[in-house]
Amino acid sequence: MAEPVSEAAKVVIRCGLLAWGLIAISIARAEVFVDPTRPPASLAQDGSAQRAFSGPTLQSVLVSPGRTEAIISGQTVKLGGKFGEAVVVKITEGEVVLRTGTDLQTLKLYPGIEKRATSGAASMSRTAPGRAASKPDSRGP
Repeated sequence: MAEPVSEAAKVVIRCGLLAWGLIAISIARAEVFVDPTRPPASLAQDGSAQRAFSGPTLQSVLVSPGRTEAIISGQTVKLGGKFGEAVVVKITEGEVVLRTGTDLQTLKLYPGIEKRATSGAASMSRTAPGRAASKPDSRGP
């Protein structure tokens, strides 16, 4: 006949089974998560997630009273500085203009997105769905 299993052995077995169960669940759940920094599938070419750019890409802009710089294709360039054969002639919060000889090339920080002006009165009267319009503070200044 088999010997009875002690209570301590039962606890060890239960803890082991619980640990294996938690590991199995975490492995199964890990497959569900998608890398949030991965480019969208619409940018992929031939099954790769890398996109081939045909020219310089504006990646960032820094405009402050002390300095004006842009990062173009990984290279930091100041206003008046050179990027390859081109000279940076204008840096704004959303674009950089490069001059090569007599040719001008505009690089946009967000290509395809245009800034539109809105009328002040129309935008002030709208409120977000489910939110009440804000009331002036009655407590005074």
